[in-house]
Amino acid sequence: MGVSVQARDWGWRHASRKDFALRHVSFDIEPGERVLLLGASGAGKSTLMAGLAGVLGGDDDGEQEGHLLIGGAEARTARGISGLMLQDPDAQTILERVGDDAAFGCENLGLPKDEIWQRARESLDMVGLDYMRFDHSTRKLSGGQRQRLALAGVLAMHPGLLLLDEPTANLDPEGVKEVHDAVKRVVERTGETLIVVEHHIDVWLDTVDRVIVLGKPDGDSLVGGVIADGAPSKVFGAMGDVLAAGGAWVPGRTITHCPPAGQPGETVLHADDLSFGRGFPLGEHVNIEFHAGEVTALTGRNGVGKSTLALTLAGLLKPLAGHVRMAEHLVPAHRANDVGTWKSRDLLGRVGMVFQEPEHQFVTSSVRDEIAVGPKSMGKSDEEAYRIADEMLERVNLKRFGPANPFTLSGGEKRRLSVASMLAAAPKVLVMDEPTFGQDFTTWTEMVRLIADVRDAGSAVIMVTHDEALIEALDARRIIVSEEEQHD
Repeated sequence: MGVSVQARDWGWRHASRKDFALRHVSFDIEPGERVLLLGASGAGKSTLMAGLAGVLGGDDDGEQEGHLLIGGAEARTARGISGLMLQDPDAQTILERVGDDAAFGCENLGLPKDEIWQRARESLDMVGLDYMRFDHSTRKLSGGQRQRLALAGVLAMHPGLLLLDEPTANLDPEGVKEVHDAVKRVVERTGETLIVVEHHIDVWLDTVDRVIVLGKPDGDSLVGGVIADGAPSKVFGAMGDVLAAGGAWVPGRTITHCPPAGQPGETVLHADDLSFGRGFPLGEHVNIEFHAGEVTALTGRNGVGKSTLALTLAGLLKPLAGHVRMAEHLVPAHRANDVGTWKSRDLLGRVGMVFQEPEHQFVTSSVRDEIAVGPKSMGKSDEEAYRIADEMLERVNLKRFGPANPFTLSGGEKRRLSVASMLAAAPKVLVMDEPTFGQDFTTWTEMVRLIADVRDAGSAVIMVTHDEALIEALDARRIIVSEEEQHD
């Protein structure tokens, strides 16, 4: 059964930040309510979810104001009452076997062995994975299956509060439907209280009965706390324009269209009889050309190897066979035109990679320094490098975070930083893995314009994405990475 949730003038400031992530948040949620939590990127949604899950840490990790209560107890002490499911399927898959993974949370709670396995089986049944053996390898699951397994692991702990932080952000359309249907089935069956964060509102409209909207921090001031709260029809009817202006994906809103300025130019990168994979082939005999002034979208189901192909094209994974070749006039001196044989310094200004997990490319302790790294590495003076960094920070709406540690940013802010830091190096080929995940409508639109500018400046852009709106907005060429190419 569900539990109550109360926020009493609650706020949190990360220890390494001057400003509060959010502040003056107050609301009451009754047991069994299903709430969609909205707000612009950087409004503190993920911080609030982490606070409700009791994982923000203690006084050494930050400063708390007010109270956050679950079932009448302080959230940070309410162990096992709330369960948090995150947006990245891979980050939540802990163990090798499906049964062990579903049972992991219960084992941490110290439950008897027989009860653990009974709960694991029941939870797998609730999320529609009852057909799977306990010894089935988690490595062979699709993204949607991994998210449902993560949900099963949470449900096995019998939480009264189910927290979902953008649970479909990294999934293909089929995976989105799988997770949505599983969650809806679970809350109807268990009566658990549900709070879900999702930028794409329409995914959850048939599941939630209430919408809470958080205001967004603005410099040293805070457009504070809860700015809207009520039934979905009431909130969207009264505040649709305000929500849209604040970045929410209000259903039916027209997207920005940024078609190419001209026809594609020369071939700057091409795959030549390429086989790619990680120890075993995910794709073989691939021949693709990538042109200056064109965006190419690599699409397909989760698990077919899109990210692996992207890393290989970027020169960060060696091909299993074949070659990735760059146009001769862009090849460094004394190097072959096979990108897979280059050193990392050879890639600078030629091929840039934006990873699916932004944290994997952060190398400094401040946001401003992070963007300046690329220009400095290419021989720019400190003055010029920081001028470029400041321009990029302004462009991606991160200027006020210049001194902050990159790891304290929200998921959407980390993504914008990772894109900005790579664009600052002005690569001829830009490879991007899910560049728009975690973005509200406003920052998504700016990301579209950024990618369009890079394309129109003559770069070849290759992006792994499930974002159909992004593909349409950029008139991107589509290449489907198919399951037929995958080998077990």
